[in-house]
Amino acid sequence: MDFKEVVDGAKGGFEELIGKIPGYKGYKEKELRRQADKLLRGKVADELDVQRRRLSELQMELIHAGLIEYTDDLDRAVTKLQTLVDRIRTASYGYRGFFDAVKVKEEQLDALYAFDTELLASVPEAAAGIDEVATAIEDGEGIPPAIKALVRTATQMNEQFSKRNEAIFQVGQESFDQELPA
Repeated sequence: MDFKEVVDGAKGGFEELIGKIPGYKGYKEKELRRQADKLLRGKVADELDVQRRRLSELQMELIHAGLIEYTDDLDRAVTKLQTLVDRIRTASYGYRGFFDAVKVKEEQLDALYAFDTELLASVPEAAAGIDEVATAIEDGEGIPPAIKALVRTATQMNEQFSKRNEAIFQVGQESFDQELPA
């Protein structure tokens, strides 16, 4: 689903009319990009939260199976996923005020959207890791390596998300470099 199209399609007649005011159209397009990214981040956070809930259920399975010694290890993965969900939900969406000295350009907002789209594409990797843990619990063997791999995946996803700001600054730097005289 392309959230840019969803947000753009929600425009009403008044917004189209006011969009003819000089300078307003560019401002509004930025706001629509920000809203699309916010929707996308909500989707990513929701998908990851589903996976985190699956992990909580697996912790209960470990307890019921008498494999309590693995619950702390699995809790590390739960915590990492919960942290990532919280970071995604509260992340900046490229907002700068109308009169701020530092302007966020459309290319930077598009870079954030692309970054968040890549993050959404990594959710199945986390789900696959959780599937491996579930299978290991069911089989009663291979639990520690499956949990370790899942923790590694969750750590990598957090590290990837930590680079989100670089997406906006990298594009901003490229634009700045292009504006400088040679």
